[in-house]
Amino acid sequence: MKKNLSACTTVLAGKEATIDGSTMAARNDDTFGPLTPQRFVTYPAYHNHPNQVKAYLNKCVIDRPADGYRYQGTPNVNYETEGVFDESGFNEKNVGMSATESVYANERVLACDPLNTESGINEDLIVAVTLPFIDSAKDGVAYLGQLVKKYGSAEGNGVIFSDKNDVWYMEIVTGHHWVAQRIPDDAYAVTGNRVAIQQVDFDDTDNFMWSDGIQEFVESNHLNPDKHGWDFRHIFGTADVFDQHYNTPRQWYGHKLLNPSVEQDPLDFDLPFIMRTDHKITLEDVEKILSSHYQGTPYDPLGHGTEEEKHLFRPISLNRTQNSHVLQVRNDLPEAASTIMWMSFGIPTFTPYVPFFGNADDVDVSYRETPKELNMDLKSAYWMYRALSMIVESHHAEFAQDDLNYLKDAREYFYRWVNQTAPQVKDMDARQASAFLSGETHKMVAEMAKRTKDLMAKLIMHGLELSKLTFIMDKNL
Repeated sequence: MKKNLSACTTVLAGKEATIDGSTMAARNDDTFGPLTPQRFVTYPAYHNHPNQVKAYLNKCVIDRPADGYRYQGTPNVNYETEGVFDESGFNEKNVGMSATESVYANERVLACDPLNTESGINEDLIVAVTLPFIDSAKDGVAYLGQLVKKYGSAEGNGVIFSDKNDVWYMEIVTGHHWVAQRIPDDAYAVTGNRVAIQQVDFDDTDNFMWSDGIQEFVESNHLNPDKHGWDFRHIFGTADVFDQHYNTPRQWYGHKLLNPSVEQDPLDFDLPFIMRTDHKITLEDVEKILSSHYQGTPYDPLGHGTEEEKHLFRPISLNRTQNSHVLQVRNDLPEAASTIMWMSFGIPTFTPYVPFFGNADDVDVSYRETPKELNMDLKSAYWMYRALSMIVESHHAEFAQDDLNYLKDAREYFYRWVNQTAPQVKDMDARQASAFLSGETHKMVAEMAKRTKDLMAKLIMHGLELSKLTFIMDKNL
């Protein structure tokens, strides 16, 4: 089985850790290549219609229940060859799901419980077989756990579930074994492609869930390397030079941004998954992590370190980040407008996180229809924001300030738009609320397209003036 998506970064925050009492579950969806076109869709609810979901990347076939909720997804355009990969969204019960953060188990555990690469559940279809059928974040863990038990897992995956109260992180590491941890309300978590969960408390069923028989599996196969405790990362995870240059530095930098006074080592295999801060976490904080590339350190590829330093660690934001999203559930807004997926379809370093209400079921055509290749009319949001990213990076020193001003203005506009739009659905029924939110979102998307194309025109004209193919004639000649 070919696994196309295998490099992501995750940031999670509990409701008491955030400035507005929201839960936040965020992730960068990274691919092996810089161009894996995606689109944003809403799948309608269905009733009395049993069906099967078939994976494109292996022989997995899963029977779905006859009734399913409406849910969002951001599938690949070239799904026949790259798999569907719905990745992220909310369902109509205001439950969010982001899948997956690829994780990798060590040889010892895989030898005892191999991955079912031939027909096990994989990232290609994991959202489609889970999100339409769950009523809470914890319910999502239990539901997916049963699917893994029945079908096995084709790969190691970290899966996020969120609702207005809880954020759960589930790590599926072998063919049939997994552990999930609830992020404490007053804490946050950061991880990137390594097994993240550490000490597991099997007496605390409010904050931990696990696969059937996992303790016996570890004990009977002599898999715990620690003399004391039950550290999931130590038992199932990896710790090698690849992790130190590809994975651990991203976790280190996320903690550095949220806890700058805490000294940590980017090469440390035991960096904490969960931490607390002495300040409230904002949406901008989470976006800053996901759009980062080690700014303020010698490791910034766009900075002033040595060539060796600038290429020592894999940054969080990449040209192969296809979409970056923050699933936010705001408890201070009406229920029908409480779920918002903030999504960047370009390189998040250079492009804005655009808000989409989870209950607005009519997706704008610029997001819903993405051509397989760039069309210069730039009607597609995916291609428009990818093009902006390329333009800004091509003359980063000259264009960075204009782009920063554009991003700041966009955030101000988005915050005002959400705070003005959401309260208006308070007394509407579900259908009215969805129609209203959809209509307002169309207007917002159009406004952002105008702002983005205006910036691109400005930067292109400036770029033409920066051409090295120029010559200044001496007026005295």
